[in-house]
Amino acid sequence: MTSAPDPQPGVRVELAVTGMSCAGCAANVERALRKVPGVREAAVNIATSKATVVVDPSVAGREALVAAVRGAGYGVAERDAAAEGTGEAEFRKLRRDVLWGGTLALIIFLGSMRHWFPWMPAPLRDLYVLWALATPIQFVLGLRFYQGAWGALKHGQANMNTLVAVGTSAAYFFSVAATVWPGLFALAGVAPQVYFDTSAVIIVLILFGRLLEARAKGRTSDAVRRLMGLRPRTARVVGPDGERETAIEDVRAGDILVVRPGETVPVDGVVVEGRSSIDESMISGESLPVDKAPGAPVVGATINKWGSFRFRAERVGEDTALARIIRLVEEAQGTKAPIQRLADVIAGVFVPAVIGVAVLTFAAWALFGPEPRLVTALLNFVAVLIIACPCAMGLATPTAIMVGTGKGAERGVLIKSGESLETLHKVDTVVFDKTGTLTEGRPEVTDVAPAPGVAIEDLLRLAASVEAPSEHPLGRAVVRRAAAAGLRPERVDEFRALEGMGVEAVAGGRRVLVGSPRLVASAGIDLAPLAAEASRLSAEGKTAAYAAVDGKLAGLFGLSDTLKPGARAAVDKLRRQGLRIVMLTGDNARTARTVAAAAGIDEVVAEVLPGDKAGVIGRLQGEGRKVAMVGDGINDAPALARADVGLALGTGTDVAMASADVALISGDLEGVVAARELSRRTIRTIRQNLFWAFAYNVVGIPVAAGVLYPFLGLRLDPMIASAAMALSSVSVVANSLRLRRARF
Repeated sequence: MTSAPDPQPGVRVELAVTGMSCAGCAANVERALRKVPGVREAAVNIATSKATVVVDPSVAGREALVAAVRGAGYGVAERDAAAEGTGEAEFRKLRRDVLWGGTLALIIFLGSMRHWFPWMPAPLRDLYVLWALATPIQFVLGLRFYQGAWGALKHGQANMNTLVAVGTSAAYFFSVAATVWPGLFALAGVAPQVYFDTSAVIIVLILFGRLLEARAKGRTSDAVRRLMGLRPRTARVVGPDGERETAIEDVRAGDILVVRPGETVPVDGVVVEGRSSIDESMISGESLPVDKAPGAPVVGATINKWGSFRFRAERVGEDTALARIIRLVEEAQGTKAPIQRLADVIAGVFVPAVIGVAVLTFAAWALFGPEPRLVTALLNFVAVLIIACPCAMGLATPTAIMVGTGKGAERGVLIKSGESLETLHKVDTVVFDKTGTLTEGRPEVTDVAPAPGVAIEDLLRLAASVEAPSEHPLGRAVVRRAAAAGLRPERVDEFRALEGMGVEAVAGGRRVLVGSPRLVASAGIDLAPLAAEASRLSAEGKTAAYAAVDGKLAGLFGLSDTLKPGARAAVDKLRRQGLRIVMLTGDNARTARTVAAAAGIDEVVAEVLPGDKAGVIGRLQGEGRKVAMVGDGINDAPALARADVGLALGTGTDVAMASADVALISGDLEGVVAARELSRRTIRTIRQNLFWAFAYNVVGIPVAAGVLYPFLGLRLDPMIASAAMALSSVSVVANSLRLRRARF
């Protein structure tokens, strides 16, 4: 297997770390990586078993990072096809170990409880037989704990493996001594009891907990796996010899591809021939199919419903929209939220503190406990070590982030980091760009005013006919309006585009002018009959385009950039949540106020240069506001980067997408509401997880130490402690998985 190339300057390097079992393990790996010269940043996600490192390759390469991880007592899997199956392979190994280990542990348990199960065969009640059965559990199944503990010890650290190794070894070797030298115990006045069942059952229960945890954690990555499952394997490419089916990896930008009904679009591109309707729900969350015609974009992994078409491939491989979505989700799932810092700090000192508590517990019971003191002290010592596992604490945040970001991806909301996810619910001010964000980003005909004696159908048909050859946005708007009315265009001759003014042509034998007031007036045509209508349109911030036929005024079109269908509803929902809503635009104040009124926005900042938008965001932040910026264009990029959270519409530019913290793939502003609600629910889940993780240890450790014994006569059996420890981790993951069922 060839090794991965060294990282480039400033790039992020990912390592698939094996052998981690708790937050303490993750902290140890982080410390080891940060000690490597050239490492600027290192973060380890226990839920994904992934280390993300920012390193200067002129100082250290990948080999140094791998060596640091292995030196800390953990492994590194290659990031190739084999590595992708590492998690499943570990799950299968855990399942196999639990099955045979559980069988032996059950026999040991039944044989040890001879008074409860007298029917057990005499050989299985023999202490030497129990010793023989317990040994492979202790040193084969338990080898992973010894290896992890030794790796941590070499760096002067301790982790969960340390707790398990010390605790089970104490019970095992105490039992060995009681089996081989029972007389020594009798001389000391201590009953020669054995606890092979305790050490064996504890190891198996911990492995069983890890098995359940691995299965539950695997479900947190379902979103990414589902996205990966959408990738088509082949494509039908049109060549000189006709159509041929080829592997998706062999498709190149510029290839012409064919998609038939029911097939998956293989890569991103533009339709060149044919019409169809495509299910784009995987990127937009919208269930309704989208009509496609020549010139329309198509996205890889979307599903063609009924028509056949050909399209030109433009983005292939890792450049496709689906690949970028997968990459963003994976990166987000590997990040930490600021709320995790407390857990990380505690985890770093937790295990040494627990060992200290366990030693004090042993000493207290050995000196002051009831007879047999040594036995009782040992059991309480083991119980403290076992119940104190910080696994639940370490899983509290990353599992919730994994599920939350995966849920967002299903809704077309791509959250790029845990920090963005946490900050979003704190936002109290939302700033919207106008053009392309609140509005469609293209002009539409909103008003049609025919001159006296002119039928509205004739006006639209003739104007659309002469505008059909034009590529001007205003002309295309007129064409769309006529098409929507079901009007067929006339034949056009002598077409002329008059730059900056309009168009002129002969349609159906009639000479038609469409364009600015200056164009029509220059032809000697009186505009007075429609002057009042023109003034009204101007007052509403709309653009007026005139039409003349055979030297006479025919009518007037009012055009404006129309509000997106869901914009008003999204703004209303955000306002009901108590948020301050601001519209920020470079457009003139009159037009801005018109659009703002339609969207239900009272606060407008207009006529702002692109470079000054970030300054407006800064002023709001200076007022103590947590600001989210929603935009789509290159001119919005500085403001998106400056805001506490930047949200870019997926219909906008790549620059805006790169500058933002959250990408709304569909371009629907309801995504802003969904993103904020997702943030709120995810952070609530994290807080619940952390509360129960802390509460478990706050209650469990004192009980295991025996604080209730003087009052209630209660002590915690080590086996019960191990079961409780496993269930605490599983409960945290299960609580995170509830986010998958959330509706918003």
